[in-house]
Amino acid sequence: MKTKKTYAVFGLGRYGTAVAKELVDNGMEVLAVDTDQKIVNDAAAYLPVCKCADVTDAEVISRLGIGNIDTVIVCMASNLEACVMAVTLCKEAGVKNVIAKCANEMQQKIMLRVGADRVIFPENESGIRLARDLLSSGFIDLISLSKDVSMIEIDVKDEWCGKNLIELNLRKKYGFNIVAVKKGESVDLNINPEQPLEAKTTLIVFANTSKLAKLK
Repeated sequence: MKTKKTYAVFGLGRYGTAVAKELVDNGMEVLAVDTDQKIVNDAAAYLPVCKCADVTDAEVISRLGIGNIDTVIVCMASNLEACVMAVTLCKEAGVKNVIAKCANEMQQKIMLRVGADRVIFPENESGIRLARDLLSSGFIDLISLSKDVSMIEIDVKDEWCGKNLIELNLRKKYGFNIVAVKKGESVDLNINPEQPLEAKTTLIVFANTSKLAKLK
């Protein structure tokens, strides 16, 4: 049974490289792909699995085993046709989560139309931030305090409901420092560790980014 999520990054420009490297640095399995052999050779120094391949070819997608990848990040916004083909082939191969980097709103509409599950604009979201978001299973990253520590919002999990913070001991398990509890628009800074957590409640915490993968 597979326990660790797998990723593929198509296009090793500045953005794609940043995403792939951050994921690898946090212990994730990443397949990095580019059509330029020199770029692939250079990236191999810090990305363990690099391939020079054309991801607009259905046979290549099959040969690389892309259908077994959990999340594919397509970082080829400068080539619309290649992006469309890559996203389409990934979805046809059965990839559940395909993220496409877009250059403009028109490209965003096209990517969503052909099946992308999420689109990102590099001017609004850095590669490292995207990687951290993926590592944290979609937690909301409010403030990056350093490379390793962020202030984030985490929705209370179903199995936490009805238990208090003393029982859960989240600090020991996940390295969280809880600073506030949020419900709706109300934020409570005076945390009662003996108060049972409720559904539809959010914890605002300081956390070590690398440890968030434990919550997957």
